[in-house]
Amino acid sequence: MASIFERRKELASQKKTVSYQYDNHLVDELVEHYKARLLRDTNLEALTQLSQGEMRLKIEQYVSQFMSEERVVISRHDKELLVTRILDESVGLGPLEPLINDPTITEILINGYNEVHVERKGKLEQVNITFRDDEHVRHIVDRIVAPLGRRIDESSPMVDARLPDGSRVNAVIPPISLNGTLVSIRKFRAEPFQMDDLLEFSSLDENMAYFIDCVVKAKMNMLISGGTGSGKTTLLNVAASSIPLFERVITIEDSAELRLNRSNVVGMEARPANVEGKGEITIRNLVRNALRMRPDRIIVGEVRSGEAFDMLQAMNTGHEGSITTVHANTPDDALRRVESMVIMAGMDLPSSIIREFIVGALDIIIQATRLTDGTRKIVSISEVQKHEDGTNEMVEIFTFKRIGMSPDGDVIGYFTPTGRKPKCLDRIRMFGIEISESMFRPQQQEVII
Repeated sequence: MASIFERRKELASQKKTVSYQYDNHLVDELVEHYKARLLRDTNLEALTQLSQGEMRLKIEQYVSQFMSEERVVISRHDKELLVTRILDESVGLGPLEPLINDPTITEILINGYNEVHVERKGKLEQVNITFRDDEHVRHIVDRIVAPLGRRIDESSPMVDARLPDGSRVNAVIPPISLNGTLVSIRKFRAEPFQMDDLLEFSSLDENMAYFIDCVVKAKMNMLISGGTGSGKTTLLNVAASSIPLFERVITIEDSAELRLNRSNVVGMEARPANVEGKGEITIRNLVRNALRMRPDRIIVGEVRSGEAFDMLQAMNTGHEGSITTVHANTPDDALRRVESMVIMAGMDLPSSIIREFIVGALDIIIQATRLTDGTRKIVSISEVQKHEDGTNEMVEIFTFKRIGMSPDGDVIGYFTPTGRKPKCLDRIRMFGIEISESMFRPQQQEVII
């Protein structure tokens, strides 16, 4: 392959489009060459202290100087793209930068260096972006995890991390991965969703939204259930925004995602063990510690193990109105999952006693689902009703009725009350909240597509 200097005339006469598809070896050579010169001939550490705009201007000045010295001529358009590439590769996330900065993208999935998919509006699509090779992907992953004091190598081939904007990152490398380095990035929304956003997305209807607001204000314990990507954390964040401002809230998460725009809220995040296998702080450790911090409510991002027992115990012993989520596909499945987690906590009790302990703590179970068309909806709101004879039942209050699919593959259906009146109405009214029984009677519903 001819060097960049041997092909100056060709560069000057042709307009090359610099993209993040690494099949343009000439542009790659230019990028690598000027990256090396920046490292050698400039103070890169000082550059990184500048704002994004100042850094770009400075790098552009350096590149112009280098090109002038070497008599390299390219079009202005290509030069702008070249500077962008150098900036992204030197201090950014390389080919990921345009995806990170695209507000329409919610997830980024790297299935190897030459295959990248993104999620837009709940649907996956492959994008015209690639890396040079697997080592290039690994370099970007290292740039993400190194500032956090974490590493990824053959002895530790999986890692969870977080970008400065809060986006969650998971990476897996060989020998665990059979497709080279795999990366999943769930982007962090600049502004947290509000209930009005969920209504606009038709994730629920107004009666359901008002009912959720009421039960949160009435300090009822809530479990949000759903599968991966169903919107559990978003719903948790929205529901928690109804907590009165005079209450002290403690949030506990495995990876910090919640953003409660209020005062008197403190957050704690679990910590994995270090490379020596020491220093791990689990969700269970944090739940137990939270009980010593004078909480009015405890919010756990997701229960996965023995911390479920401590969370339920907190709900049963004066910390009413607490909320958590669980990975499950139905409300019944959610109860079974929580039951198995309590057993994992070392509770050597009969299943009937454990189930009684669980339903005694929980009041409301909300089921979130990601439908086949990519939309996210609350498909069920149920109340755990305790009867005077000691029995209990889970009663569905609201549901989403699916009636078919459109020719474009969109799910057709509508939200409706089931006709069952919740027993919590008296409790809601005790808190001075007005709520009409008519909202629980089925009406003629507008079909949602």
